[in-house]
Amino acid sequence: MSAINKYPAESVDKKEKREHAVDGLEAGDESDGPLSFTALIQEDHKHEIKLRTMSWQKAAWLLAGDQVCLAIMAQTWSLSVLGWVPGIITMVGAGILFWITSITMHKFIMKNPQIKDICDFGYEVFGKSKIAYEWTGFMLLANNILLIGFHVLTGARVINTLSDHSQCTVVFSVICTLMGIVMSLPRTLKHVSFMSMFSAACMGIAILLFLVFVGIEDAPLYGYNGDYPTDGLVRTYAFPLPGTTWVNCMNAVLNITFLWVPQILFPTFISEMERPQDFPKSLAVLAGISVFLFIVPPAIGFRYLGQYSTAPAFGSLRVVAYKKASFAFVIVPTLVIGVIYANVSAKFVYFRIMGKSHHAHSNTVIGWGVWAAVMAAIWIIAFIFSEVVPSMGDFLSLLGAAFDSFFGFIFFAVAYWEMYKRELFKGLGRSIMTVIHVFVMAVGLFLLGPGLYAAVEAIIGDYSGGTRPAFSCANLAI
Repeated sequence: MSAINKYPAESVDKKEKREHAVDGLEAGDESDGPLSFTALIQEDHKHEIKLRTMSWQKAAWLLAGDQVCLAIMAQTWSLSVLGWVPGIITMVGAGILFWITSITMHKFIMKNPQIKDICDFGYEVFGKSKIAYEWTGFMLLANNILLIGFHVLTGARVINTLSDHSQCTVVFSVICTLMGIVMSLPRTLKHVSFMSMFSAACMGIAILLFLVFVGIEDAPLYGYNGDYPTDGLVRTYAFPLPGTTWVNCMNAVLNITFLWVPQILFPTFISEMERPQDFPKSLAVLAGISVFLFIVPPAIGFRYLGQYSTAPAFGSLRVVAYKKASFAFVIVPTLVIGVIYANVSAKFVYFRIMGKSHHAHSNTVIGWGVWAAVMAAIWIIAFIFSEVVPSMGDFLSLLGAAFDSFFGFIFFAVAYWEMYKRELFKGLGRSIMTVIHVFVMAVGLFLLGPGLYAAVEAIIGDYSGGTRPAFSCANLAI
């Protein structure tokens, strides 16, 4: 829906618009159509299971639980590939674009209160296209289920590392899958946000322990070019080292971009807030946490590991006890983040199955039975992917290029166009934002083109060097 009023300006006086506005929104910020957040929240609160109950503080914890993750510890490797200058510029630039695109998303949703997830967002942005809705639904499920599979595999790696590979890796993956199913049973994100508090705290402890250990060690254990000191003494550098391939540089950029693109979840989060207009407060908390954690710890890690950086950086620690002590805390965010993505994915499937049935919002056997079945199916499919995909890391780069180009950039450039297409250059501020969103579109298309090519090349390289067989008992400890 365009942000242009459906009614002539002179036919709606300011008093009437104020009466129909949601408390806390400026007049004109909310949809001018028949739907409003007030009506949607009132309708939701009539149900036995109420979804729209989350405060902005709980939403902030949910966002932090999703973003404070193991991927932070892969940024040290990105810096080792790109060097200080391109690496920091990419990190800061990705953060700025994250804030701008997220605010654009929120503004568009304020104009279209009926949006419940990223699929509804795609439907509205592309002119109420059913094809756009179904394609976005496919991308949502493919992206999230493979991400959950990655977290299943990561959980198995953590247990492998802690137990010195005491069991077949598949056993550990099954354990993580079963834990994920049980933890995913709560229906509302408000309840999941409580898990997110512990998740973010545990990841914070893991990062802090890593920084302490990497600082007190004499030297790292190894890097991708060999054990220390076969590649010389630890050194850092401003730009990529000679011999660094374009594919490696592009994958390092995708690694950074992937961390800054969580917007696939945001419409679902907003739809479960009691005051959706407060989402920018939650976003500001997340931005503050992210700017620090996404840049400072990786920079410190690169300072001490240099060209011996691995992804995750825990693998470069020389002392086994240090590695286990820091990596152990990762098991909590690994499972909780999987729960968050499973909740968003399950809601998309669940409400398509249940439709407007009263079971969808009630504590009935049918309602809970369908929810549990959908959740179990998602985790089991994710488990299968975690076992049969040879290199989940490179496949995630492929996903980042193919899907995050839409979910992090293209969608919001189009949303901006829909909201302001008749006033793109109305004043200096609007003109600057228009130019920025043209750049956002260009970044999205670049990721979809050269970025996708680089990801495919990396996967081809993996296959040429031999791959892990499906359902392998091989030791995946770092």
